[in-house]
Amino acid sequence: MSSLQQALKKYFGYDTFRDGQEEIIAHALANKDLLVIMPTGGGKSLCFQLPALLKKGVTIVVSPLISLMQDQVTSLQDNGINATFLNSTLDYNEVRRREDDILAGKIKLVYLAPERLVSDRFRDFLDRINQTISISGFAIDEAHCISEWGHDFRQEYRQLKQLRSRFPHVSLMALTATATPRVQQDMIRQLNLRNPTIRRFSFNRANLYYEVQSRHKRTHPQILNLINRISGSGIIYCFARKTTEELAEGLQKNGILALPYHGGLSDKIRAENQDKFIRDDVQIIVATLAFGMGINKPDVRFVIHHDLPKNLESYYQESGRAGRDGESAKCILLYSSSDEVKLNYFIKQKENLAEQKIAREQLKKVLAYAETNYCRRIVQLGYFGEKFKGDCEGCDNCLNPPQKQDWTIESQKFLSCVARTQERFGAKRIIDVLRGSKGKKIYEYGHHLLTTYGIGKDHSEEEWKHLARSLVFQGLVNQTNDGYNILKLNKQSWLILRQKKKVEIAISNNDNLSQIKKESPRQLQAELLLERLKQLRKKLADRENIAPYVIFGDSTLKLMAQMQPQTLNILGKLSGITEYKLNKYGNHFVQEILAFSHEQIMPSALPSNTQMKTLQLYQQGLTLSEISHKRGFSISTITEHISELIELNQPIDINNFVDQKIQQEIIKGINQIGDTSLKIIKEHLQDMYNYDQIKLVRAWYRRQKRENYT
Repeated sequence: MSSLQQALKKYFGYDTFRDGQEEIIAHALANKDLLVIMPTGGGKSLCFQLPALLKKGVTIVVSPLISLMQDQVTSLQDNGINATFLNSTLDYNEVRRREDDILAGKIKLVYLAPERLVSDRFRDFLDRINQTISISGFAIDEAHCISEWGHDFRQEYRQLKQLRSRFPHVSLMALTATATPRVQQDMIRQLNLRNPTIRRFSFNRANLYYEVQSRHKRTHPQILNLINRISGSGIIYCFARKTTEELAEGLQKNGILALPYHGGLSDKIRAENQDKFIRDDVQIIVATLAFGMGINKPDVRFVIHHDLPKNLESYYQESGRAGRDGESAKCILLYSSSDEVKLNYFIKQKENLAEQKIAREQLKKVLAYAETNYCRRIVQLGYFGEKFKGDCEGCDNCLNPPQKQDWTIESQKFLSCVARTQERFGAKRIIDVLRGSKGKKIYEYGHHLLTTYGIGKDHSEEEWKHLARSLVFQGLVNQTNDGYNILKLNKQSWLILRQKKKVEIAISNNDNLSQIKKESPRQLQAELLLERLKQLRKKLADRENIAPYVIFGDSTLKLMAQMQPQTLNILGKLSGITEYKLNKYGNHFVQEILAFSHEQIMPSALPSNTQMKTLQLYQQGLTLSEISHKRGFSISTITEHISELIELNQPIDINNFVDQKIQQEIIKGINQIGDTSLKIIKEHLQDMYNYDQIKLVRAWYRRQKRENYT
């Protein structure tokens, strides 16, 4: 294990770095300027936190929101790391006390808002820090805020360029989750980064599942159904304040702990509602876009968008609140064609025509994402200039491809109507002509005299709209971006009209959430223990007045539930557990796991019908191979039955299946590393024994263990 890996385990409890982290940290330790563009959940914070602990002096971290900096400091302190923040929530005496600690060398990381960092008083204090204990580096978090081309531009960030001239020998690290190439160059220029090492990672977050569903007219039951199918904390984003209030109230009436969050609420209520969500006192926050940037809650398991977002960057950021801990999470967009009309209305309210044009281009890309019948990541990642091959196995279109129908004839009718109206109108007028509308405009323009008038009455208005959107998205007809969305024929259009090209359109599949898999008794047991561990975590967190995830993340609790370590020594080897946290919390969790194990006696559980059939054949003296042949199952399946029967305390002699010496070696291995997965036990035993042998012995081990407890 390298010295950096040892430091990683010591301070943060992890055995290995995530992709790119070790290289970035090495550059930081060499005092080089860095620009790090890493998606949410990729581990940006560690990239400046670990170097800060290994370098002499103090690292100054610029963070845009109070809640964000306070959350990170709390997490660091709970790892035994000396960090602090200075912001407007502190009174004068507390600020002075913390400043004294900094000058005394007691603090390694100081979090500040950009406004404080560039203030006259703090500039003098920075000089004192540098002269007394030295500044080891500056970390500019959410650095996209410095660019007017970013989605969260903040004027105060522009003043950070003075850091380079005032501290020319101190390295700067700029970090952000998203940045287009234009924003990337702007960040380098505005911060005066000196020949920076640029590390740009894929924006693809493989742990997130993306889905688009047609929004029902009655959305409350639709959302309630989604929530009931996905466990854990969730955020629901809504366009209007009224919708957040009504939806939160509706969920509460159905027994869901939900609260609203929007700009119309007082600061006090917003803070209280946000805090209850972070502390797991409520499951759901129903929010407008005012909620999000300062939320560092890593265990959000789903994000639902009630309305279409205004651009793909916003959607990436908002949906990206899910799964920051790297565990699987779902991002679901509810889409209605009426969203386009609503957003276009707001775009027209912009006085600047250039801004209108940009907003329409952004809306067009959002619509392409919502309506694509290809892998959604192709559209999403393409927005950031990243090519993706598709087949992500993590979106509705890849996991449940929509059915395609041949709509060539309908396309010919549609495009012929575009031609006969002289390519002067949008899809709405074309559809009105095809469906034989009696509208005043139809007669004014003489469109009732066209040969295409009324030839599309056999399809609904929505079906024609779906065809129009599909033709535009597939590039089979062009559409202007001037707000009028006028349709223009192109080369592909003429190939269709000349019967040289077929057109297929996707018929959407709703309710595409992956089916719940059948779980084994062992998996169900782990889930029960996981809930117990979460309850314990919540109890300890409430006692210390901190968020539950600060104690241990969900991924660490899942490891505990799966491996069920029953000593502090084994618990301390799990990922995410530092020596500091082991000493502080370890005994609580080991005792809970032991108590749970004692309760899992299960002697009264009865074998299933299929297990009983296997048991009967075993009692007739048949071998595994003979039982397998008789039942028509593989030997592995029969071994599974035998293992489960052993655990269920049925009369089976393991000596009939595994040699006693092999039993002893496997049991010795389990005692050394704990009752964990077959794969881990097999690797520990250096692959000397097969899975079936280990499975049978582990079952006998569990049975003996329960008997010893009773």
